[in-house]
Amino acid sequence: MPPSTRDRARKGPSDSPVNGGSDPGAGGREAATARFEVPGMDCASCANKVEAALDRVEGVSDRDTAPATGRVTVTYDAGSVSVPDLVDAVGGAGYEVTETGPEADAEGGGGHSGSVWRSPRAVKTWIGAVVLGVGLLLEFLVTGSNVQVGSVLGSELHLADALFVLAVAVSGQAILRGGYYSARHLQLDIDFLMSVAILGALLASVGFGEALYFEAATLAVLFSLAELLERYSMDRARDSLRELMDLSPEEATVKRDGTEATVPVDAVSSGDVVVVRPGGKIPADGQVVGGDSAVNQSPITGESVPVDKTTGDDVYAGTLVENGYLEVRVTAAATDTTLSRIVGLVEDAQADTTDREQFVERFSAYYTPAVVAFAIVVTLSTPFVFGVTWPTALVYGLTLLVLACPCAFVISTPVSVVSGITSAAKNGVLIKGGTHLEAMGAVDTVAFDKTGTLTTGELAVTDVIGVNGNSEEDVLRCARGLEARSEHPVGEAIVAAAGDAGIAESAAPDVDRFESLTGKGVRGRLDDTPHVAGKPGLFEELGFDLSHVHAATDGGTVTTTSRQLCERNDCVDLLAGIVPELQSEGKTVVLVGRAGHGPAGRRTQSGDTDTEIEGVIAVADEVRPGAARAVARLRDVGVSRTVMLTGDNERTARAVASEVGVDGFRAELLPDEKVAAIDDLVNGRDGGGGVAMVGDGINDAPALATATVGIAMGAAGTDTALETADIALLADDLSKLPYLYELAGDATRVIRQNVWASLGVKALLAVGVPFGYVPIWLAVLAGDAGMTVGVTANAMRLSRLRPERE
Repeated sequence: MPPSTRDRARKGPSDSPVNGGSDPGAGGREAATARFEVPGMDCASCANKVEAALDRVEGVSDRDTAPATGRVTVTYDAGSVSVPDLVDAVGGAGYEVTETGPEADAEGGGGHSGSVWRSPRAVKTWIGAVVLGVGLLLEFLVTGSNVQVGSVLGSELHLADALFVLAVAVSGQAILRGGYYSARHLQLDIDFLMSVAILGALLASVGFGEALYFEAATLAVLFSLAELLERYSMDRARDSLRELMDLSPEEATVKRDGTEATVPVDAVSSGDVVVVRPGGKIPADGQVVGGDSAVNQSPITGESVPVDKTTGDDVYAGTLVENGYLEVRVTAAATDTTLSRIVGLVEDAQADTTDREQFVERFSAYYTPAVVAFAIVVTLSTPFVFGVTWPTALVYGLTLLVLACPCAFVISTPVSVVSGITSAAKNGVLIKGGTHLEAMGAVDTVAFDKTGTLTTGELAVTDVIGVNGNSEEDVLRCARGLEARSEHPVGEAIVAAAGDAGIAESAAPDVDRFESLTGKGVRGRLDDTPHVAGKPGLFEELGFDLSHVHAATDGGTVTTTSRQLCERNDCVDLLAGIVPELQSEGKTVVLVGRAGHGPAGRRTQSGDTDTEIEGVIAVADEVRPGAARAVARLRDVGVSRTVMLTGDNERTARAVASEVGVDGFRAELLPDEKVAAIDDLVNGRDGGGGVAMVGDGINDAPALATATVGIAMGAAGTDTALETADIALLADDLSKLPYLYELAGDATRVIRQNVWASLGVKALLAVGVPFGYVPIWLAVLAGDAGMTVGVTANAMRLSRLRPERE
């Protein structure tokens, strides 16, 4: 299991020098960073060759290769080496650089997958395959036309043999060139091994007098085809990140000096006003200053339903305006939008090396030499043990050389991680590394913060009860009149509820002599009648009789609580009944009443009291829609335990915990006590095992850092949340948690399947070689191309998993 505490010092995309830019370094050096797209670098051995080539360049201080994305990042001294020098170095390792600098960021790596089959190597492979096919016809079907065309060192050379050699010359160019670069950099990789196998077959044809030209041609054509398939498969995996990058439009319509101008997105600055029409993509993060429209935010937050946006609302780059017109004031440059930060973090995540990946790389370092040694033993021993001829023994050895490269084994983990991370990002879940994806799959306890996580974090009116002949509308009208001047969150919630009930500000009574009673409530005169709203304790201080209140059911919607009051002989003791009942549900109770001038409860000549309770309002931080469903789904998909950790009082915590269905809760926790609670869960004093902590990413940062996996809620547009947690839910959508847990579990299973399948197939083929059961073509197609395509296709299954929709 990954360690429970981690270093949270995250480096965002803006923390490093701009591609091709420079920073003054120590000793007068000019440190610069360049980024290259190297689509042909698609396995660990390829990356090793590129690294070895760059290490030989004076002035290179650091290099980072990511074969899963085909990207190379180099830090160098701009005073002693240039970008063309670095490109030449990568080319010297046998790999083409397709993009450099900022253009590399825009392309997203690797070019388009369709170009693989039209590349120069593909054309040569097709030509070689046709030549090989003609040679096969002459060798096995039209034997009468397979005439001798010459001899080499006394060995006859027939027309079919000549065609086989031609197929090697055409299709094997890239292989032999790669083998040459591998030999130069002392890399025992697949290019070197295949080159040895091809050249060995040709030399054996001459040396032993038994033609192995067919085997050499088969190796050249089939391996070249296998490389194209591998490149195509890796491009398919890279497409998921490229699609994320392509969300941002290339141009924007900017409103300047009363006119509209179309400019590149990179030319849009903070403060500019951009115009987005129906069907257009928002080019940068900003705030709506004009118009209204439904906006599809699913590319960023994963929300399935478009969100209505109007003046004052925040919007994100890459989201789609559905059916309206928006004017947006840009708040972030194109290089610093939420989308660009997400892409940068996903790229960093893909470059992260998991523990399992590190093990695979260590294992592969022993695997290849071991199989090469086995090939030598088989070549030298089978003539004596099995009585085969030396040419046959040599073919066995060459076949084992083909199986000696662990390409499929090495890419089995990174291609699965890439597929999982990019799929999650497109569904509104940002996973900041394969390590965290693996760790999430091992979680057995999920801990939740309450405010802003299980609840919305915003107060709302939940109950309105009219008493003493007042309807709910009467109560809200009076409460709005009093609370309209209050700045307390409870007052704001009451004013909002009155508005939702259709009570306009103009319908509220006139207010004067307003007074805020700190910690208790408010009072003032409504239409020249004294009124008060506040805690039950304030009403007791003012002499209200809370033990004898008459229920009212006329007007408005009768709540369940009102109906219960009516069944109690039209009278209730508020302090003994409804108030504690509401408070037990974690709600804040506000009483609204008329406060007369005389003694409390004194009757006027008309028979009315001049001091009277008019109604009860309950306010609460509402449980987030879908929270209970998310907790239940987590249990269904395998999470052993769910707990809630909150700084709120125990009464409120108990009510929320009961409503959402968590297994346990701890209340009245300070931040350091939350950390201790997480530590207890991680280390077994209160559970044991992997623990995921879900919070808002800011005030829960210490707990997020202590947990095995820290998950931030609602991180879209929030730098702090994106930087704090291991995983970020880009929308306030708890339904993504079960999806995340399922994805992590599936990713772990896929990685295991890929690792064991690639090893198992290679081992089975290797064991069958000395017995003559495995021809060279089968070793190439099944052991190399087949397994590479197989593990990639298996990994791509992760992209089909989707969050449950509400």
